Amino acid sequence: MRLWWRLGLIVVMIAAAVTWLRITSIHRANKPTDLGLTRPLNQPGGGPAPDDAYEVYSDLYQAPMQEPLAFAEDSAIDIPQVNGSCLRPKAAQEHEMTDAFVAANQQVHRWMQKFSIAQGYRLLSASELAQAQTCLSVHARGGGRCADYKQLRYVRLLGVPGFNQAHTRALVSVIKSCGEFCGSGGIFPVEKKKDAWQRSATTDFTRDCSWIY
Repeated sequence: MRLWWRLGLIVVMIAAAVTWLRITSIHRANKPTDLGLTRPLNQPGGGPAPDDAYEVYSDLYQAPMQEPLAFAEDSAIDIPQVNGSCLRPKAAQEHEMTDAFVAANQQVHRWMQKFSIAQGYRLLSASELAQAQTCLSVHARGGGRCADYKQLRYVRLLGVPGFNQAHTRALVSVIKSCGEFCGSGGIFPVEKKKDAWQRSATTDFTRDCSWIY
C-alpha cells in the first residue's frame, strides 16, 4: 500500500510540474513586447532637425488659429510601443514611411526658427517647456513666472516626419500638451497636393495611433 501511495504521489507531482511549465510557457509567449525597452525613441544627440521637415509643418499650420502657437524646441514623439507598434503598414510606401519615421525619431532633434507660419510662433527651450507645462497644469496664469504663458492653451511637441521614397507622403507626430499629465497626441499621414502638405484620410495604417492622456 505504501508503495502504491508513493507512486501515486510522484505521478501527481509530475503532473503538477508539467502543468506549471505549460502555464508559464504560455504566459511568456503572450507577454507584450515593450519596444520602448528594446528600441527606445527620443534618445539624445540627434542634432538639428532636417530642412525638409519644416515645409511639412509650415503647411499644416498655415490656417490662422485662435490661440498662440508654441512649439517645443526639441523634437519628441509618443508612440504606443507595448505589444508592438500602433502603426499597421501594409502597402510598400507605408512600410517606407514607418521605417523612415522610426529611424528619424530614434534621437531628439533641435528645431530652429525655420517654420514659415503666417501667425507666428514661439520655440520653447526645455526649461521653458517645463515651466509652461507647470503653468498650464495648475492654471496659474495670472502673474509671476506664468505671465509669459497665460495666453497658451497648448504647447506642441513635433516629431520628425518619415517620408516615402518619392517624398510625396509622410508620417508626422504632434503632441498637444496642456500640462505635465494633460494632453493628446497622434501619428497621422500627410501628403503633398498642389505644392502643399495636408492631412490624408485616416486608414487602418494609423487608426490606433491617437490618444488622450
